[in-house]
Amino acid sequence: MITKKNLFDNIQSISENEVFEELLKNDNLTLERIISFPESLPENKWYDQDNDEWVLLLKGSATLEFENGITVNLFPGDYILLPAHVKHKVLEVDKNELTIWLGLHYK
Repeated sequence: MITKKNLFDNIQSISENEVFEELLKNDNLTLERIISFPESLPENKWYDQDNDEWVLLLKGSATLEFENGITVNLFPGDYILLPAHVKHKVLEVDKNELTIWLGLHYK
């Protein structure tokens, strides 16, 4: 059955945690919607993922920091490839609106 959905529907307005929602999953990839709130960013949480991740920023803005000290600012339409085991964290997100991402994890 074909089901139509919208990435911007059913978004809660606030949360103490980032929200990760699986949209599609198979043996080789996982596609997820990520919703980040200014209050939800865990302090000093470094991500060290086993798989590569391609991330597209859809709404809001964000600053990523990498273990080597490099920072990258992302705005709507920007995307970045995060290779497996490249440690990174979200330093900050937009304080005036929700930050919404698409994350594609793949092998």
